[in-house]
Order: sequence, then C-alpha cells, then structure tokens
Amino acid sequence: MPPFLPGTVWLVGAGPGDPGLVTLQAAWALAQADAVYFDALVNEEVLRLARDDCERVFVGKRAGCPSPKQSEITALLISSARAGKRVVRLKGGDPYVFGRGAEEAQGLVAAGTRFRASPGVTAGVGGLAAAGIPVTHRDVNQSVTFLTAHDAKGALSERLDWTALSAGAPVLVVYMGFRLMRVIARKLLEAGRPEAEPVAVVANATTPRQQVVLTTLARLAAGEDVAGVEPPAIVVVGGVVALAPVLGMAAAHADAAIADAVR
Repeated sequence: MPPFLPGTVWLVGAGPGDPGLVTLQAAWALAQADAVYFDALVNEEVLRLARDDCERVFVGKRAGCPSPKQSEITALLISSARAGKRVVRLKGGDPYVFGRGAEEAQGLVAAGTRFRASPGVTAGVGGLAAAGIPVTHRDVNQSVTFLTAHDAKGALSERLDWTALSAGAPVLVVYMGFRLMRVIARKLLEAGRPEAEPVAVVANATTPRQQVVLTTLARLAAGEDVAGVEPPAIVVVGGVVALAPVLGMAAAHADAAIADAVR
C-alpha cells in the first residue's frame, strides 16, 4: 500500500453502500486516518473501519437540507492537513464520478496540499449489478452513457443534448435523477426513444433497503410504478434492464441459499 503521510488528504471512494465493496486501499486509508470527512451516502459500517480515536466529521449534502458549501468543505480538508493530520475525504461511490471530488482536488492543488485519489465502486456499475442489471452485454450494447441530470444549482441541466444522448447510446445511466426522472423520461421520449423501452429505478443499491422497480419509459414519464421509492436512486434506460428478472432473481436465490447454509 502507498504510504499515507501526515499532512496529506486522500479522496476515498466508499462504494455504493455495501461495506464489502470497499476497496483494500480504502480500508487501509481509513485505518490510518486521523480525521475523516464523510458524505451523507456513506454507510456507517464503513466508518467503523477507522480508528476509535479518529475524528469523524459529517459534511454531507442532501437536496433541500442545510449543508456546508463546497468551498467550506475544501477549507476544512486543507486546514486539517496543515495541522499535520492524515485526512480521508470519504465519498459515496467513486470520488471522481459525479462526486465533486475533482473540485476538491483542484482546491487542494491550489493550496499546495498533497493528495491522492483512491477510486471506489460507483453506483452506476456496482449498484446496478446488485439489481441484476449489467451495464453492458455483448448482445445488447457496445456503449453506455453515464449522466447526471443536475446542474450546479440542482436544476435540470441545460447543457444536456437529449437528442444526441438518445441517439448516441443504447444504455443511459442517470445519477441523481430521482426528483427529475419523470421530466427526464419525457425528454427522452421527445428525443425519439421508444415508449416501451425498459427502465429500472434502483434505490439504496447494495444495502438491505434496496428497491428495484422495473417499468417502461412511457410509464415512468406518467409517474407510474415508482410510488414508495425513496432516494438515493440510479435510473437506467435500455435493453440491459430486461436481464434483471433473470439475473436479479438468480442472485437473490444464491444469497438466500448462503444465508440458510450459515444458519
């Protein structure tokens, strides 16, 4: 493992939720850390990997709730590192996949603070796998597009070219699109995606609270099938969703068999 020196910051991916999906490097960093600044989507069990005397600071952001500004979080990381601490910035999924990790890294570079990015399993891959949905399949798609519907203010991004997105990739994986998923579905229908195209909404992926809703683009646009689903959630559009009933059920049966054997 690379040395974790005092006065440095590691941007660490905590994975999609299941603590078993934390990387060895992430676990090692947490065991060495003097301070951990963590997000709202980080599983509490992952925090148990840190030392008992490690300082734990919640700096999470949730839509509609009071939360620290990005500049304030970066300032905390810099200040803690300058105090000679080994600092872990723990982020759900992967810090560089729609996680503002790059913004924090830029701030650390500007301040002259040494840092390392430690990748994590992103929800758009690991979370979908837990639901029985592979993001690629040779018979279905040769490309996949990952996108977030939000702009910096939390509104629907005006930068997204829905016609190009619709035509450019057979599978679309939408991060942080829960509040806007009906609007997104309508945008894709207007851009030419078929009404019957399969869609999955996967909430709280890889955790005991995981919910998987299988629907179609037209039904999602109408707000059907998703009552009772709570964020955080990933939305995936495309033919790979059709594999979920088979692969997801097989995985569930395997988990049940393992649980029975353990008992």
